[in-house]
Amino acid sequence: MQWWRDGKFGLFIHWGPVSLKGTEIGWSRGREIPIDVYDNLYKDFNPTNFNAAEWVGLAKAAGTKYIVITSKHHDGFCIFDSRYTDYDITSTPFKRDILKELAGECQKQGIKLCFYHSIIDWHHPDYLPRGAGDTRPADDAVFERYVTYLKNQLRELLTNYGPIGILWFDGEWDPTWTSEHGEALYAYVKSLQPHIIINNRVGKGRGGMEGTTEKGQFAGDYDTPEQQIGKFNADRRWETCMTICRQWAWKPDDQLKSLKDCIHTLVQVAGGDGNLLLNIGPMPDGRIEPRQADRIREMGDWLKKYGQSIYKTRGGPFKPGPWGSSTHRNKIIYVHILNWSDDIIVLPSIPKKIVKTSVLTGGAASVKQTDKSIEISAPQASRSELDTIIVLHLDGPASDIPPCDVP
Repeated sequence: MQWWRDGKFGLFIHWGPVSLKGTEIGWSRGREIPIDVYDNLYKDFNPTNFNAAEWVGLAKAAGTKYIVITSKHHDGFCIFDSRYTDYDITSTPFKRDILKELAGECQKQGIKLCFYHSIIDWHHPDYLPRGAGDTRPADDAVFERYVTYLKNQLRELLTNYGPIGILWFDGEWDPTWTSEHGEALYAYVKSLQPHIIINNRVGKGRGGMEGTTEKGQFAGDYDTPEQQIGKFNADRRWETCMTICRQWAWKPDDQLKSLKDCIHTLVQVAGGDGNLLLNIGPMPDGRIEPRQADRIREMGDWLKKYGQSIYKTRGGPFKPGPWGSSTHRNKIIYVHILNWSDDIIVLPSIPKKIVKTSVLTGGAASVKQTDKSIEISAPQASRSELDTIIVLHLDGPASDIPPCDVP
């Protein structure tokens, strides 16, 4: 898990023929879009402007360390060349294997390639239960036959594209999927790539959108809060997945998060000892929407200056709150002040002596340590609009300090 924990920041990509309609991937099948229309979109899917080198280069410029792309979503369409179905990228006018090209570029540019793969497949005749609006009879459907299909495709993904960092499962909530299915699938995937990381959605332990695993439940390797910042947890690994707009798949004129929102989310996630997986949705022609690309480049510019306070750190010891958050590495604590609602930020006392302080984001700050608290103040000119980062150099390891709430 170490590369993942050190990397802190990944790029999520939801993409498929549904981008031609601008509706949500998977979920709009049988809802906004009639099934017979949705299932035939692939015949017009021809993303001629797709450029794997540009995609991976953008991920690198954004400061992300890994890419997680939808190899197959709930709609069943495969964005890779599969011998087990014709409902895949090589049956489109485009014909090229997108994952093969991405795998080559990720290896070349030093980004970890990872796959989202849905357990749900509303297109497959053996998958049960049927999706919304699907009137096909289910008498001849055999769910275990579908599970074999699922494993066959996972074997393709894990043997044809080199080392894969993560398998990001989803769709485990349907009643046909059991804990036994999850444990068996986890073991199967690990038998193909022993060092791969697998999220908690492989089994049945995830507790809603908070993404935390219920006690005693099979949990995979980490938890998956969705569209929300996970709670501080230094014992159980976790990763917030969140959209840069509102929809996972591309939507014209979708509401884009501000740079401030994006940076604050990243900082609060890192301060909670988690990772951030930030999602973009490419357009139907294969390009990343320019405004989404610009936003994540802006995040990359910020990380080039201040990434030392994010990468290879752990969350705490001061737990995140409306004031901000903190991260630490070795004998250093990075105090991220996001909200100067008070002129003095008062933090709990710690059992280490502060021997030196600085302001990573520039300017000056006053840090007063007593037996009861740590008080931080800074003139207006030294307060960054995005994040004022105060560096506390200690006389011992910050990891020895128990995590503490900030009143």
